[in-house]
Formats: sequence, structure tokens, C-alpha cells
Amino acid sequence: MSDETGAALPGLLPDRFRQAAKPGTVLLRLETTQSREGVLDGAWWPRSRDIGVELPGLVRALTEHLGPVASVGLDAEAWDDVPARLVVDGRSVHIDRYPVGDDTVIVTRGDRDHFSLLVVPPQASQEAALSAMARAVEADGTDSARQILVATGIGADPPGEGS
Repeated sequence: MSDETGAALPGLLPDRFRQAAKPGTVLLRLETTQSREGVLDGAWWPRSRDIGVELPGLVRALTEHLGPVASVGLDAEAWDDVPARLVVDGRSVHIDRYPVGDDTVIVTRGDRDHFSLLVVPPQASQEAALSAMARAVEADGTDSARQILVATGIGADPPGEGS
């Protein structure tokens, strides 16, 4: 949402964040509406499962537009060698280990402002990844990260479901 001058309202991301980033940059899409009523707030497509390599780029991108990131919650089993904290540009970012599944990360800025991001697996095809990222930022989206990955052909159907 913008005011009549076209400037973004405080606390909202610029509309350009609804588009995936160009190759060579962090592949991130975020919901830009003020309501944030969907299940997910965005999507991230890391290039590997090396959190020490991937997380700094995500933190930098989010910090640039949202302010400092305090912590990131993730499923440690889905990543290689997860430290308790990571220093990004001189700031310490705490890494919380949750059994949230390898398809979600929870980013916290400040005390209580949480963002839930779909994590597209690194091995996903570009077409499927971009489709999943687009679904993750749909306003008022009700699909879980797992549902999005299955629907876009990235994730497998849970046991007993599908064909």
C-alpha cells in the first residue's frame, strides 16, 4: 500500500518484494499487505542446506527493509551444522531449533514480530520454486508450507495420500 506520493507506508515492504529476486541474489518473496492474515508471510529459496552460507543473505535482505533480525527458528535436522547463533554484519542472530519441518523458518525481529517463511528446497526446479513462492505470498492464503510444496510438485504426498 502506498500513499499518494507512491512511498511505502511505514512498516510495509515495497511492492517489489512480491517479485522474486534476480539470479545471484537472495531468492525471497514477502507478502506486502498490511493485514498479514495469510498462513505464510513469504518464501525463501536457499541454494543449499548450509545454514552458515545461506542465512546471512536472508538476514541481510530482511534487515535492509524490516530492521534488525533477532532470531531465526528452523528445524535443525533439515540443515547442515546449525550453530546456536550466527554473526551477520556485526550483529548476533540467535538460531532457535524447532521441529517446524524443513519447509518453514520463523524469523523474529524485535520482541514479538514473527514472520513465517516457506523454505523451497534447494533442489527444486526454477519453475516449481517460483510457483511455490508465488503461492506463499497470496493475500489471505490458507495453504500450509507443506501443502504448497505438494501442490507445486516439489514435496511428496504424505503417506497414504496421493496416487
